Amino acid sequence: MAPIKFGVGQSVQRKEDDALIRGKGRYTDDHAPATLHALVLRSPHAHAKFTLNATRARGLPGIAAILTADDVRDLGGLPCLFNLEVDPFTAPPYPILADGEVRHVGDAVAFVVAETVDKARDAIEAIDVEWTPMPAAIGVVQAVKKGAPQVWPDHAGNVLFDVSIGDKTAAEAAFAKAHAVAEISIVNPRVVTNFMETRAVVCEYDARRDHLTLTIGSQGSHRLRDILCQNVLNIPVDKMRVICPDVGGGFGTKLFPYREYALAAFAARKLRKSIKWAADRADHFMGDAQGRDNVTTARMALAEDGRFLGMDVDLMGDMGAYLSTFGPYIPHGGAGMLPGLYDIQAFHCRVRTVFTHTVPVDAYRGAGRPEAAYVIERLVDASARKLGMTPDAIRRKNFIAPRAMPYKTATGKVYDSGDFAAHMKRAMEIANWKEFPKRARLAKKQGLVRGIGFGSYVEVCGTMGEETANVALDPNGDVSILIGTQSTGQGHQTAYAQIVAEQFGLPPERVHILQGDTDRIATGLGTGGSASIPTGGVSVERATRTLGANLREIAADALETSAADLEISDGTIRIAGTDRSISFAELAKRPGTDPSKLKASATFTSADGTYPNGTHLAEVEIDPATGKIRIVNYIVVDDFGVTLNPLLLAGQVHGGAMQGIGQALMEQAVYDPKDGQLVTGTFMDYALPRAADGPSFVFETHNVPCKTNPLGVKGAGEAGAIGSCPAVVNAIIDGLWREYRIDHIDMPATPERVWVAIREHQRQHSL
Repeated sequence: MAPIKFGVGQSVQRKEDDALIRGKGRYTDDHAPATLHALVLRSPHAHAKFTLNATRARGLPGIAAILTADDVRDLGGLPCLFNLEVDPFTAPPYPILADGEVRHVGDAVAFVVAETVDKARDAIEAIDVEWTPMPAAIGVVQAVKKGAPQVWPDHAGNVLFDVSIGDKTAAEAAFAKAHAVAEISIVNPRVVTNFMETRAVVCEYDARRDHLTLTIGSQGSHRLRDILCQNVLNIPVDKMRVICPDVGGGFGTKLFPYREYALAAFAARKLRKSIKWAADRADHFMGDAQGRDNVTTARMALAEDGRFLGMDVDLMGDMGAYLSTFGPYIPHGGAGMLPGLYDIQAFHCRVRTVFTHTVPVDAYRGAGRPEAAYVIERLVDASARKLGMTPDAIRRKNFIAPRAMPYKTATGKVYDSGDFAAHMKRAMEIANWKEFPKRARLAKKQGLVRGIGFGSYVEVCGTMGEETANVALDPNGDVSILIGTQSTGQGHQTAYAQIVAEQFGLPPERVHILQGDTDRIATGLGTGGSASIPTGGVSVERATRTLGANLREIAADALETSAADLEISDGTIRIAGTDRSISFAELAKRPGTDPSKLKASATFTSADGTYPNGTHLAEVEIDPATGKIRIVNYIVVDDFGVTLNPLLLAGQVHGGAMQGIGQALMEQAVYDPKDGQLVTGTFMDYALPRAADGPSFVFETHNVPCKTNPLGVKGAGEAGAIGSCPAVVNAIIDGLWREYRIDHIDMPATPERVWVAIREHQRQHSL
């Protein structure tokens, strides 16, 4: 059978892009009906006691309200939705406004509502605050030291929980019989998401119904509504509608509820007027959840022939000052992926989550899995150096073989499919691996150092929960889909349309997707964890299939034939082998048709998840005189099971890889270790990668269909950010090791950091 023109596997161009590139996108800040504007007064201190007097500010012209902790005392705090099954912890409060004590720079102290943004800003400057600065705990290493300032008195030593994953006894036995042990201590630095569109909310209040409508640029509407109503505002969920319009990037950070949403809703009810709050970039740096920030020591027990006997890890994850929605889950859940692609029978990991006087940390593209991949891939290269093996040889020796699938890891993950050695081999072929020594010699003649490195990864995704799709035939013969996922730039409008096209042959412009409206869509988990296609896509496919069966039944009656004799294509149902047909539009308008037959619903959940995997291969050139690094070659060979749309897939991989490259080479949120100031609080100090910093990517797939997903797909949204960091850093260390015997550098590998490492090596060897 020939491929459907707009169906699965076709490189259909994004139908969303026409409006966006013409400036016709509609984001939250474009939403007009707001009579009042709001700003947040934030703490300039990482830790301080304070008293506040807003009397003078409230008297300024155009000020509608100034909310402080006293005004919102009856509201609940922001909840943490994760806890341990064994020995659960007690989360400290996450108040909507700080009450007498702030715990990070940017902590919210007051919410000012005024006729204009300028008047709100004047009022913020007029609020009298007396600060009493206190010592701050910055960084997990310092925070767990004896005598460190305490973030929360009920959590001694600033530790939320200290738990073990795996089998410590088995791991100790493996190390006892090891021929050699490789060890690394690494930092996965904190990063700031920096999506293009900062967060915003417009809250409209209907006094007649006592009803709130929140327009928010989020990654999902239903979870936000439920948390805001049930946990914070203490109102029935039918008193709030949440609408998500176009969203300019999310990367996990826009999935969570934030203080400003609750404050806008509370103020709108209080004032009976519409209110808009829109973050500026400083609000984003100080008020939005940040990502990564792990400090890890990892060891590998090695047999003489290079086999991995056991692995032991000590991981500390920085939570910041408060527990964000999924914050503690990120290091804990990510630890489950630490064995990576390798057959490691004995594994143990100690996981500590630690409070510091910094902005809370939560999911950021990959949510714990990039951190895990970075640890194991750095450790595998260190193991190769320890034994004098090549990085490809030690990987081949230890990769889980396809014949071992399904394979249950030492942490309980079950890999259903994959051929790990095959995608590494293909990446090496594309990169002309065998000729690398020649390229390295040529670079050295030019005064440069070349390095080459792998990032072979596996991750788990698509486990958000169940997603329901409602598919309906419109009166004009088009098809509409209502679903609770939320596009933040991924291309859902196109991807879901292709799934419909696979069965109905409709072009994308005749398939209409509605997301992000709690009044029109009954349920939804939003988008996160690369779940939209592995979960939502299955729901769309099944609902479309059911609708197709319904339409065949109606058409069979209209054409006086058997439904088994009918075929669907181009929005028409015809008797196979004849010219007798009836269009979708005619079916929709046919008298006597049961309306319930013109729509269908399906729900799917994947408890098993999917396990995308692949190999990133980076080749870099280092200038020893400046420390500058240039990526000269970058190969990605991924296994995503089945490719829905090659164009969309390449875009996801390129974007994710650039985020990982940014973290590897330049991105880092830096807090002053003494007073906790966010030193990198603007784009003057926080570096983001530009197009010139990235390579020309070569991307291929080596797909092995997923056996636990009905479509065969494996989630792809985060994979690029998972393989890229270890590939780039391993390439850098490969060059530094060959030339200088430098075997360690932490991210970000900035020119200064590389230059200092080389100079320190030269200084030591000149003594």
